[in-house]
Parts: sequence; C-alpha cells; structure tokens
Amino acid sequence: MKNHSSARAGYDTFLWYREAAERGDPYAQFNLALVYKKGQDVARDDACAFHWMLKAAQQGLAFAQNHLGVMYYNGRGVASNDKEAVRWFRAAALQGEVSAQQNLGQMYKKGRGVARNDETALSWFYRASEQGVASAQTLLGEAYVHGRGVRRNYPLALAWFRKAALQNDASAQLNLGLMYRNGHGVARNDAQALAWYRQAAAQGCAVAERMVGVAYAEGLGVTPDLLRAYAWLLRAAEQEDADAQFNLGIMLANGKGVDRDDELAFIWYRRAAESGHALAQYNLGGMYARGRGVPRDEQRALEWYRMAAEQGAPNAQFNVGVMYANGQGVAKDEARAVAWYRCAAEQGDASAQNNLGVMYAHGLGVACDEEVAVNWYRRAAEQGHALAQFNLAGMYGSGRGVARDDQASCMWLTLAAEAAELAAASQRKKTELSLTPQAMAAAGEAARRWRAAHAVPARPA
Repeated sequence: MKNHSSARAGYDTFLWYREAAERGDPYAQFNLALVYKKGQDVARDDACAFHWMLKAAQQGLAFAQNHLGVMYYNGRGVASNDKEAVRWFRAAALQGEVSAQQNLGQMYKKGRGVARNDETALSWFYRASEQGVASAQTLLGEAYVHGRGVRRNYPLALAWFRKAALQNDASAQLNLGLMYRNGHGVARNDAQALAWYRQAAAQGCAVAERMVGVAYAEGLGVTPDLLRAYAWLLRAAEQEDADAQFNLGIMLANGKGVDRDDELAFIWYRRAAESGHALAQYNLGGMYARGRGVPRDEQRALEWYRMAAEQGAPNAQFNVGVMYANGQGVAKDEARAVAWYRCAAEQGDASAQNNLGVMYAHGLGVACDEEVAVNWYRRAAEQGHALAQFNLAGMYGSGRGVARDDQASCMWLTLAAEAAELAAASQRKKTELSLTPQAMAAAGEAARRWRAAHAVPARPA
C-alpha cells in the first residue's frame, strides 16, 4: 500500500505534467499519456492516453510516435488501424527510434498496414540490430535461417543469434540451441544445444523447457532421465505448449518413465488437441475409440479423427475412412470412405492404399476398376504391406486388372507369407502346383531381389 505522502507526490507530478502538457510541452504530453495509459496515480484512461500521445507525436517526439503506433496496432484508446500504426512507426523509425524500426520491420514481415515485403522488413531489423537491440538481432537471425528477404545464411544467423543470446534474449538462446541441434552453421553438438536451451528455459521460455525435456527423454547431450524429462515437459505443458502436452500424453499412456495413467494422458491429449495439435487429436480419437481414460465413444472418436484428418494427418484420414466404411460412430458411407482413403493413400499411407484397392476391386463406394485396384495394391505392396502383397498376388493369379502371371503371383505370395500374412502361405502352396521348377526358382529369385532392393531380411514363410 502506498503511504499518503508518496500518493500526494505522485498526484502532484500528474498535475505538473498536465499543466505543462496543456502549455504544449511535448515531453510533458508524452509523460502524461503514460500516466493515463498505466493508471499511475490517476484512473487509467486509454482515450486520454491516446489524446496526449497524439499531441506529443504531432510535435515530432520519436518515442511518442512509436507508442502511438503501438496504440493504433493494439486498438488501445483508438480503433485499431494498421495503416496509421505503420505511418507513426515510420515517422519514429526515420528519426532512429530503435523500437519503431523493429516494429516497422514486423509490419512489413506480417503484411499489416502495408504490403508484405521481407526485404524491407530485413532492412529495418538490420538498422535496429546495428544499434544493439537484442530482439531485432533475433529477428534478423531468423530471417537468415529461413531465407526471408535474403539468401539463407546459417553462419550469419548464428552470429546474430549469439549477439542477442549474450544479451540474455530467450528467443535467441532457443534459436542457438536449435542451430547446434541441427548442425546449422556449426558442428552438431547436443550438449551445446542443451546448454542454450537451459538458459532460455531459466527465463520461462516454454519451447526451451520442452526441448530440455526432450533432451532428457532421448539422451541428447545428457544422460537419459525420464523423470527429469517429465518434469521439464510438465513445466512447458502448463504454459500451454501443445507439443509438450502431447509428449506428456505419450509418456503417461505408455507408462514411459512414469506410472501409466490413461485418465491423465487423456487430459493432456485433450488440452493439446483443443489447441489444434493434429497428432494429439489423432491420439485422443484413439482414446475414445478404445475406451482408454474415458468411456468408449465411437462418435467422439470420429470427431477427433476427422479434426486431425482435416489437417492432413494420413493415419487419421485412414481411420476416418475405416469408420465410414464400417459405419462406426456414423452412418455407413462407402463413398466417403473412398474419399478419405484416397486422401491418405495419396500421401503414401500403405494401409489406405490397400483399402482403396479393395474398394476399387469390389466397386464399393466407387465404380469397379480392377486396373486401378492393382495400381493401389502395388503401391502398398511395394512398401511391404503384407495384406496388399497378398491382394496383389490374387490379382495376378486370377488375371484381374493385370495379365495373369502365376510366377508374379507366387513372388508376392512368398513376400506376404514371410511378413506373416497367414492366408498367403496356404495360397502359395496352391500356386506352386501350377508352376514348373524353373518358374518356382524365378519367383524365388524375384522375391530375393525385391528384399534386397527394399532392405528387407529374408524370413521363414
């Protein structure tokens, strides 16, 4: 609590600022605006703050112009107006006001109030960086890392990040850690990466806290310690870092380093999923589908799978397809199943490719087209999908969608049987009855070449 004398002194200062401001003193106008803006010794009044900040800015006071730009940007005391924000940031930046230079660079970077222009953004970040502003140095480093407005240059990015990191800028420290982790502009060094993560984490940077947790979980630059990993991930998760929340869910669901707790795993998956984390949405769908940590609910499972699927997650797209195909949690709809299988199949999901082959082979939800079925079976089979290999063998054995070829059928049956597709072994024995010893040997050699090309070791069929 303020004592009476300090409160009186503060109010007297306010009165002095107001009198001087009304006489036209720009510094008094600026300070009076700050008093109203902060609610310091007087009731907070954003409209009055804007009024006096505008007065000071119109008299050319650079830091008032920058503050005025921020007020326009945030819509504080005045309606939000990005173009006006840019105008005042520019006025201050041209006078050398470093915060305004960085703010103007951000407007160009984001395309707010002005056409997006990474080169112009870079030039303003550079001017502020040259004056030693750590946050601008970090932004400049990020531009060099990502090649925004300039050719990608990891050594220069590293240099600017280091300048900012030595000023204790947490974002720069995090970025330095990532440079060491990825070996960008410097030899990869997990221990150095961890050292920089720790410095950023000590300042409460959630991403850095997560990276420290990952380092402990995976033994990157430090002896693995799952309990410490969990503790660091928890710190980041409580700051709403979605990746940390997802990782906590995995640890709890699998009992990795901590006691398995499906209900708590469900809670962390849900928090990450609600912030849009696609893999968390997928795993949350799985929790509902299997009744882990929550009562089984196929309709809710489908809802979460669909959210992940709409973000492009192929495993979720496959599951949505399966649920539509089987009528799980939704009315059976084979045409929609085909559409979702196709989304996943085109991203290389072998199970979806196989199922899409089945839909075309049998005319389910799509016109029957055995040649297209063969194509999808083949794409999945080439990825080692045992059921697709069995289905492709069947197409060759019956001449459906492809010229009949018992030797090719035997080859694919051999590979499927080796991958433990149970029906393949018995079917292969039937196929062998129609093959000559030479054809059998050729089929075996074809299977051997396929294994060699795909780095798959031979296994008993």
